[in-house]
Amino acid sequence: MAIKTFFICSMNKLYQFAALALLLISSPANAYDVNDQLSIGGILAGSMQCQELTDAPGFSDTCESQVPFLPEFSFRPTEADEVFFKLGFTAANGLNTKSPFQLSSWAATSEDDLRNINGRNRDTLLTAWYKHTFDTGNDSTLGATFGIIDATDYLDENAYANDEYTQFMNAALTNGPNVFIPSYDIGAAVEWGFGSWDIRAVVMNIGENDDGNEYGFYGLQAGYHLDSSLGAGNYRLVIAGTSKDFLNAAGTQLENHESVLLSFDQELGDRLGAFIRLGWQSDKAADEYEAIYSGGIDIKGSAWGRNGDNIGVGYAYLYGGSLDIENSQVAEAYYRWQMGEVFALTADIQYQQDKYKTDTGPSGVILGFRATAEF
Repeated sequence: MAIKTFFICSMNKLYQFAALALLLISSPANAYDVNDQLSIGGILAGSMQCQELTDAPGFSDTCESQVPFLPEFSFRPTEADEVFFKLGFTAANGLNTKSPFQLSSWAATSEDDLRNINGRNRDTLLTAWYKHTFDTGNDSTLGATFGIIDATDYLDENAYANDEYTQFMNAALTNGPNVFIPSYDIGAAVEWGFGSWDIRAVVMNIGENDDGNEYGFYGLQAGYHLDSSLGAGNYRLVIAGTSKDFLNAAGTQLENHESVLLSFDQELGDRLGAFIRLGWQSDKAADEYEAIYSGGIDIKGSAWGRNGDNIGVGYAYLYGGSLDIENSQVAEAYYRWQMGEVFALTADIQYQQDKYKTDTGPSGVILGFRATAEF
């Protein structure tokens, strides 16, 4: 089916998407402060993505939608203390169950993600933590968090490729999918900032992996912020690993994940920015990907008189690990319109290709539209 016919065959879904856009436009502009201590915020988003596939037997050209709603609640009894909750409600799974590709074309929270999270018999509640910031004086800060946390809130940040709701949609350009960084389970995080340096450490206990085993996770990130004549830049090294609770490719013994990731972002003057992500992991445990090499540019809308808009262009090459995939390639470009303080609309195009060790594998083009309200 040609791409130009995708939307014709999915008019009902498009009408639903248009209704969502109108709802988002009418959303409040900022987090609502109930009082000096309590505030309510979050994200309401929706996407429509349409795929046209090649060499993908058993899969069809189709359009699918997905609508996540992630409300957040923050209570600050003192300037040094915070209690935080995030909930998740999502309608549908988008292309996740209709696509032949290993990587999700939209890395947002799906309906299936919210069922029996990490084998904990818990739905909806994503994070619930307490944080205390210590008064260290001088030019440093120290914060400690414990509870149900998301490790991606502390590790593998990037100014241009880190937020599936406002930046790139594909999982390859949101985080390093070859690096094992879990979400939504029991753990603790420490953040220490001093001068231009930032050190973060995370430990977690995860209820269940794909093999049905409980496991431990650790992650450490060292980051350096540099202001130069080019603009602001951030340079990060992430080291992560797990306990030996993952089956190897042969399914004969348990192994651990070990990974290293470099994540850089740099302004290039007033109108351009660039990012690079380079990551590697051991192949002792069964892994789809051993390495990732990705990068891209961000073009600010001030170049054409739209200060809130931006264009993102990115590419990722992922080298296969110990399972079936030889390599995967992802190219993505988007234009994001900022419409007021809260609402943004994104037009997105992706090209994906998976090459298998024993076969050619699927390839395809995905056209998408995303509406997001941050309140």
